[in-house]
Amino acid sequence: MSLQDLLDAVPSDSEERTLVRSIDFARLPRHVAIIMDGNGRWAAQRHLPRVEGHRAGIDSVRDVVETSARLGLEVLTLYAFSVENWKRPKAEVATLMALLKHYLRRELQTLLKNNIRFQVIGRFSELPPDVQKELQRGMEATRSGTGLLFNIALNYGGRAEITDAVKGLVQDVLRNGRDASRIDEALLSSYLYTAGQPDPDLLIRTSGEVRISNFLLWQIAYAEIWVTEVLWPDFRRRHLLQAVADYQKRERRYGGISPSPAVIGAK
Repeated sequence: MSLQDLLDAVPSDSEERTLVRSIDFARLPRHVAIIMDGNGRWAAQRHLPRVEGHRAGIDSVRDVVETSARLGLEVLTLYAFSVENWKRPKAEVATLMALLKHYLRRELQTLLKNNIRFQVIGRFSELPPDVQKELQRGMEATRSGTGLLFNIALNYGGRAEITDAVKGLVQDVLRNGRDASRIDEALLSSYLYTAGQPDPDLLIRTSGEVRISNFLLWQIAYAEIWVTEVLWPDFRRRHLLQAVADYQKRERRYGGISPSPAVIGAK
């Protein structure tokens, strides 16, 4: 993907076009993660059932996935369903699962056309069998994609992920006699659901809530966080572009300090 790929999809003389031109394509975040929040409030504001907010949110998913691919991001991770979300009413959970299957069936050809690889992170085996089957079909069909890696976090929890990683690591230590003193962050990271992927550079949260909600706790240690009041069903390409543009204005120090002007110019 390139600047022209994105410009071709953006109306001329629009705010979005200005945003696109403000983005430095040489300094894009490699991995963007999004906490999709506000579906229920969106529906409540319109005096609609909560499930209608989830339905409306599908259009946002489509727009964000397409824009991420056009931008040339390496990884996009969307937080769709947490391990805690099973506490919601059964009817709402059932609707969410049905919408997920509907999305995959409808969008699979688009994913393939855009060279997007689809992957699920979370406790996959605890999902309903029919949902597992649809997800597996999508992952297998897009396995050879070399463009955007599109993660959906389903039945996901950051603490659950770290717990699962530790279990896997301990099992291998016991089985293979690995020296526990040689365990480091890189080794533990290789047991996470996101093994082999770059950590998120940018974490976006919609609906104005300022919390992490048990999402990618290990991986977002140094992510830049961008919060918007926009509810997820209203989140579109321009909002993602604004988040990326704002991200590029920040200085990432990873716990260090910025060199002073004198030091920068010193020989």
